[in-house]
Amino acid sequence: MTSTSTSTSTGTSAATAAELVARATALQPLLREHAARIEADRKVTDEVIDALADAGLFKLTVARRFGGHESDMRTLVDVTAAVAEGDGSTGWVVAVVNTCNWLAGLFPLQAQEEVFGADPDARVTGVFTPATATNHKVEGGWRISGRWYYNSGSWHSTWAVLGLPLTDESGEVADQAMVLVPRTDLEMQDVWHVAGMRGTGSNCLIAEDVFVPEHRVISVPRAIEGELPAVHGPTGLFRSPLSPLLALGLAGPQVGMARAALKLVTEKAATKPISYTYYETQAESVAVQLQVAEAAMQIDTAQLHLHRAAADIDEAAARGGDLDAPIRARVRADSGHAIKNVLAAINTLLNVHGGGAFADANPLQRIWRDAGTAGRHAVSTPAVGMEIYGKLLLGVEERITPFV
Repeated sequence: MTSTSTSTSTGTSAATAAELVARATALQPLLREHAARIEADRKVTDEVIDALADAGLFKLTVARRFGGHESDMRTLVDVTAAVAEGDGSTGWVVAVVNTCNWLAGLFPLQAQEEVFGADPDARVTGVFTPATATNHKVEGGWRISGRWYYNSGSWHSTWAVLGLPLTDESGEVADQAMVLVPRTDLEMQDVWHVAGMRGTGSNCLIAEDVFVPEHRVISVPRAIEGELPAVHGPTGLFRSPLSPLLALGLAGPQVGMARAALKLVTEKAATKPISYTYYETQAESVAVQLQVAEAAMQIDTAQLHLHRAAADIDEAAARGGDLDAPIRARVRADSGHAIKNVLAAINTLLNVHGGGAFADANPLQRIWRDAGTAGRHAVSTPAVGMEIYGKLLLGVEERITPFV
């Protein structure tokens, strides 16, 4: 990104990456102040949502024609990491909204106008896989019914992008689609009772015979291949490959949570003794020094892999080209490997801090639960990413997913 803000067609300005990361970092004290309440309420507080909106952090992937920043993936990773350093659930919601806002930007311009033209503060959330969903073709579109678990940020979304097996006039499944639906057309069932990431409000959205016009339906296989009806902006953001972007888009918050854990443990180590030893502080112990260094390197490893993956996506999008299959697969592997290192780092830091880490009043136990939950999201499971990449490296023709 350029070092100065750039003008948009709306007369507003798109902030630089450094400015956006600085805004996210400046919100960390507020996020830490609200973290316990966010977890207890099982949703991000309205005060935090308003602060994020005022900082423009829900507009990273909104086209500049609608007053968005139209940033790149490196910016999305770094901003969501900075937010999650203050609170993991909030960082996750920011990542989900920006990823789904990007998905909405792939739809025809008429749909984009309905989402972002009508509401400059629109927030899209989504679920690709329906638990149960049916639809039938009608004049001008489809009528859909179904349930979609688990829709992070559902309390504060204005639109939803939902996965749907699309049927033809005969009732046969003809395609896998994404559909855009106003949040007001959907009911929400409060089902998010979990051990970690409690504040994401990842509830179930329910459609009961909702009409979706044709311009708010696109084919997922065609989107994966880059065949999109969208009118693209000047930066190339909306030429980014779908599957790698989805895998990377939710990885940033994990790095932020790990950084928060490292900061907390190193600060406490200066005064916290090691029980049953002669050490008056943890910082004096070589064993602690080695473990802290190892955790810090694992966090750096995670960030470096995410930055490489972001560079792969951003450079291909900027030149208007596609990523070849091995690089797509490597992005999946990079995302999973980053998460694997984050989880290992947090476990090491818990060992250093000791049993006190699990006190209700200690933020470390919440970071541990949040990262452990987020790190199991199917889109970036480490083992799956490694299998995809390994098959391609070895020339194995078998494919386990179209999302590469």
